Amino acid sequence: MQYTTLEKLGARPSRLGFGCMRFPTTPEGAIDEPRAAAMLDRAYQAGVNYFDTAYFYHNHQSEAFLGRALKRYPRESFYLATKLPMAVIDSLEKAKEIFEGQFVSLQTEYFDFYLLHAMNGARYDQTVELGILDYLLEQQKAGRIRHLGFSFHDNYEAFERILTSRNWDFCQIQFNYMDVDVQAGMKGYELATRMGVPLIVMEPVKGGSLATLSDEVTAPFRAARPDKSVASWAMRWVGSLENCRVILSGMSDEAQVEDNLATFDAFEPLSEREQEIVREVREAIRSRTFVGCTGCRYCMPCPFGVDIPRNFRMMNEHAMYTNDRQRMGTWKDMEEAERADNCRRCGKCEQACPQALPIRDRLAEIAAVMAKA
Repeated sequence: MQYTTLEKLGARPSRLGFGCMRFPTTPEGAIDEPRAAAMLDRAYQAGVNYFDTAYFYHNHQSEAFLGRALKRYPRESFYLATKLPMAVIDSLEKAKEIFEGQFVSLQTEYFDFYLLHAMNGARYDQTVELGILDYLLEQQKAGRIRHLGFSFHDNYEAFERILTSRNWDFCQIQFNYMDVDVQAGMKGYELATRMGVPLIVMEPVKGGSLATLSDEVTAPFRAARPDKSVASWAMRWVGSLENCRVILSGMSDEAQVEDNLATFDAFEPLSEREQEIVREVREAIRSRTFVGCTGCRYCMPCPFGVDIPRNFRMMNEHAMYTNDRQRMGTWKDMEEAERADNCRRCGKCEQACPQALPIRDRLAEIAAVMAKA
């Protein structure tokens, strides 16, 4: 197992981290605890020592299960990471209540890595205004938090503002070879590197989308390394960047555990030729987009409430990655008025679109597809 030394933190975590949000489940939807425990055992015995969970994972069951599972190992032999769920916190008292409950669930006296969960600009402002950040800093001084950071989901400008607001111990970003211009992206990676902030990477395989690409798209991978999985290319791309210190994988079955262990047991950074192959695959994926929307939002607001860029983004993601679960999740998350089937074909959007896209026809196609789905 490859390890990384976080000099300013005095920590030496494994490059591969076990993300605990996608354990195998029973038909009823609960964590399949015997299988999940065996997977944790296999990873731990192979040298994985970084385990990442959160209050929300597995309908609030991940922390309690992980607390029971990790009790079998000496506490000093692993790093435990969890997160404060800012999406449901509206007061300092609520933050304290959840924070204390996490110690009970995880059966520990301290957290090695503690994160403000899913930070964006507005949530960070709330964290500061409510005194939550100051409270967590007090808890860190008391030794209950070893290292304090945040996980991030917003645009680069918000990331820069948050990262430069104080001296963070670490931060966690979504990062993979397709998301170099999404959220924090490569600019965020470079900023964190300049500031000396270690990065923990989530979604290196983009929620599994980069492991299930079509044979046509991934042919260059198989031609170059027929012995390696498609997912391993995504893991190696992230791992080849020096400041991507820990790469999290939400492993949901035994095969994924074995594949990731094989990748990090004798880790090989991508060669220059392999970097070119990844760029080739990236362009092949992007060429499969449903519609050439740039997300400029000149078409907005729609008089009837349709979120045109979001509908197009949903279909472009599906065209590129064929991820039905993600598409349905996005559709369900939208308000009814925001969905494509609320289009009344007024044409206002097409008059404003600098790309001259056939927006009304594309929205009608989306509505028809989602009605069948």
